[in-house]
Amino acid sequence: MGVEGCTKCIKYLLFVFNFIFWLAGGIILGVALWLRHDSQTTNILYLQLGDKQAPNTFYVGIYILIAVGAVMMFVGFLGCYGAIQESQCLLGTFFTCLVILFACEVAAGIWGFVNKDQIAKDVKQFYDQAFQQALMAESETNNGKAVVKTFHETLDCCGPDNAIGTVTHLWRDDLCPKKEPSLKSLFEPSNCHKKIDELFSGKLYLIGIAAIVVAVIMIFEMILSMVLCCGIRNSSVY
Repeated sequence: MGVEGCTKCIKYLLFVFNFIFWLAGGIILGVALWLRHDSQTTNILYLQLGDKQAPNTFYVGIYILIAVGAVMMFVGFLGCYGAIQESQCLLGTFFTCLVILFACEVAAGIWGFVNKDQIAKDVKQFYDQAFQQALMAESETNNGKAVVKTFHETLDCCGPDNAIGTVTHLWRDDLCPKKEPSLKSLFEPSNCHKKIDELFSGKLYLIGIAAIVVAVIMIFEMILSMVLCCGIRNSSVY
């Protein structure tokens, strides 16, 4: 015997929420793949300075997002099928998966909040090491100059956020992107520390907004799935 009345409305409401959840999983998976293959981050995080690889903490978060997006699509499909079939077993499994996903998302959010500045800090330290090597004779025996030029061309900047970086474009123009001379570029050169902060903070805010939206949808789905499960149990009694 199928559910009736308000419980039937909840059934279709849960189906709609699950379909949105499935779409959100697809969007997160797509955004994660875009972030993984974005030309700016790829150019920088694939760099190698001698035997030292660029920091890959950012990619750890991206791989987690890819996994979350794929799991969300599976769980969303499970919830849709369970709601339409009015299956207590499927709805219970769906609820359990949501609780686990929600706990993982909270843990990932805490990790991301703690490390949100560390990612940019690690990349800036890597850049500073390459920049120092590019200015010294040591750069003849390694790829420091090539690493620095990749940073400068990718981010359209020149030099770190210090006194040396401010005048780099004046005495080492071979390291900086070629630009039309102007008063603004002469007195206000764009330092790479600021550009690195902008690159990663913008992407982390995008991930944070997506996580909040998904968390709200998950809370509603957990409530609706339990209400529907109880409604199905009660309708089978009567």
